[in-house]
Amino acid sequence: MPNATATPPFKTLGIVGTGAMGRGIAQIAAQAGLTVLLHDLREGAVTEAREFVGGIWQRAVDKQRLSEAEAERYRANLKEAATLGELAGCDIVVEAIVEKLEAKQALFQQLEEILDDQAVLATNTSSLSVTAIASSCRLPQRVIGFHFFNPVPLMKIVEVIPGLRTASDVADRVEALGQAMGHFTARTTDTPGFLVNHAGRAFGTEALRILGERVTDHVTIDRILVDQGGFRMGPFALLDLTGLDVSHAVMESIYHQYYEEPRFRPSPLTRQRLTAGLLGRKTGEGFYRYVEGKPQVPDETPPPPVEPRPVWIGAEDDEARRQLIGLVTAAGWPLENAEESHETPTPDALCLLAPLGEDATSCALRLGLPAERCVAVDLLAGLERRRSLMLTPATRAAYRDAAAALFAHDGTPVSLLDDSTGFVLQRVVACIVNVGCEIAQQGVAAPQTVDRAVELGLGYPHGPLAMGDHYGSRRILTILDNMLAATGDPRYRASPWLRRRATLDMPLTAV
Repeated sequence: MPNATATPPFKTLGIVGTGAMGRGIAQIAAQAGLTVLLHDLREGAVTEAREFVGGIWQRAVDKQRLSEAEAERYRANLKEAATLGELAGCDIVVEAIVEKLEAKQALFQQLEEILDDQAVLATNTSSLSVTAIASSCRLPQRVIGFHFFNPVPLMKIVEVIPGLRTASDVADRVEALGQAMGHFTARTTDTPGFLVNHAGRAFGTEALRILGERVTDHVTIDRILVDQGGFRMGPFALLDLTGLDVSHAVMESIYHQYYEEPRFRPSPLTRQRLTAGLLGRKTGEGFYRYVEGKPQVPDETPPPPVEPRPVWIGAEDDEARRQLIGLVTAAGWPLENAEESHETPTPDALCLLAPLGEDATSCALRLGLPAERCVAVDLLAGLERRRSLMLTPATRAAYRDAAAALFAHDGTPVSLLDDSTGFVLQRVVACIVNVGCEIAQQGVAAPQTVDRAVELGLGYPHGPLAMGDHYGSRRILTILDNMLAATGDPRYRASPWLRRRATLDMPLTAV
């Protein structure tokens, strides 16, 4: 359990607010060897917090993960400050109170009357401007953002956010403190959403847009992004877990703070559900319905087998063509153009397409193929864990069923989608990568910091820049350009960071 990695640059840390965040910060600070003074306006709150954290340490002792002597030393580090005045000896105070600008400003003004001028004032705000909080202080240069994630001991990341007037030595000392507390420190600029919440905008908003276009249902979107994309949780399961009362407010806040930047545009779907009280797990129903805390998810029924029919592959990329030939051959279905001997499909052939950011209709027409026999396949992540098939509005049922049976021949699950510019995975991944590239372009954080912070803070399989390199930055750029051309929506305009590096064949992490 001990997680200190360096000598803390501070000795005594005060915490105002002993809710979940305050308790978590107190735990890792005490474990790092700091004397921690806890203050809360609610009577009994500090006692509850000390007992809660002490219980964690005792359970660690019971499981032989911690010695009794270590637990006792940690407990001794955790003390109560009955009044704000008792924080006078602290050399840093972290506030973890209500997320309201006026309340945080008022608290810091009070603390400035109590603390030494050299003491640091840190805010655990997740969404408010550090510069705005500091603007009411006599010494704004000592105010800094120190944003942890819940649960603090398990989420090994903290954002260190200097305001516009924060002194550089304050930022360095607070960053060293985060490291001494065993966390990865992500130095970021004071911009809306900072780094992690900023980078996380695309996952939910693009999934909601796909749902709003009726491309498929929320269960299928979640399955695709977990199985094909490797995400720990689908966007709708995540929205239910967080609660729409929290998630929708963050989506709207960041959108408006960026002056209606289209990349962050929220969806009316969440506003409607919020109004209806369908908040997620906490209300027993959100996008999913919950029984005894478990989401009710319909079973997947594999498509029935059908008689094989000829297959014609319209993939334009050599790798995509190779993958489709391999699948058709493994299934034992007749392939018309394995050696490209058939320039056009025979009248009965199932036509397989592999577009990037293009809908099946446009791809079929561009290639001069009969839309009623065309089915598009998403090959961005390969064909191993799940297969996403997309139909044109004209695709006949017989060809839909044939494609489903072909791609499910070895037991791999198949998802059928209505026509869309970019399937599900392509759209969400491209938007995640694009937002990450724009964060790098704006200098919000260093590229390596962007990726590591997102992996730790959001649990993505890759950080956004590494994700672009994993799937291929040129492919991501093609997806975005095709979606922008088809929809005219500026949410899909490619970041200059992405366009330049993809064009030059450079890694997206290259500075």
